[in-house]
Amino acid sequence: MRFVYFVDRINTFIGKIVAWSIVALTFAVCYEVFSRYVLRAPTEWAFDASYMLYGLLFMVAGPYTLARNNHVRGDFLYRNWPPRRQAAMDLLLYILFFFPGILALIYAGIPFTEMSWLMNEHSMNSPNGPPIYPFKALIPIVGILMAFQGVAEVIRCIVCLRTGTWPQRLHDVEETEKLILEQAEQEGLTKGTV
Repeated sequence: MRFVYFVDRINTFIGKIVAWSIVALTFAVCYEVFSRYVLRAPTEWAFDASYMLYGLLFMVAGPYTLARNNHVRGDFLYRNWPPRRQAAMDLLLYILFFFPGILALIYAGIPFTEMSWLMNEHSMNSPNGPPIYPFKALIPIVGILMAFQGVAEVIRCIVCLRTGTWPQRLHDVEETEKLILEQAEQEGLTKGTV
């Protein structure tokens, strides 16, 4: 489990740092709107900055969200299953779909990134054309982070299949819905015992 928690910590750390880029994205968009409509002088950089920052957020959110076990799934069925059935289904889906997709992302992303670096690729969307090759380097990097997190999740599935319970996760935030359900469950237990 040390490997699992190590991978969780790395993806959580990276996710939390990259999450701050939402501040830069918000500034870029607000400044562009202000500049365009109030000053009547649109910027040359805001469009490129906004799609690169949004892409960064979107891509790095994948490993972070997987580390937090917050990816979308058919919870209306899944949550009613016993843990061993959940683990067996997760393991099957990781093997059949997750790893082939992630490995294809890495496999295709590496030459895509290499070509971008060799060409010294710049954006064609704006007159000043900022470099986009560093941004494209995120594709295989995030693929590798996802692959490591996938291995950690497979280990969790194997532990659950052996023990019948899911191993603990690192937690930094909880969904409001989950907190409300836990609170209602606790209130129901205390009212039932009174």
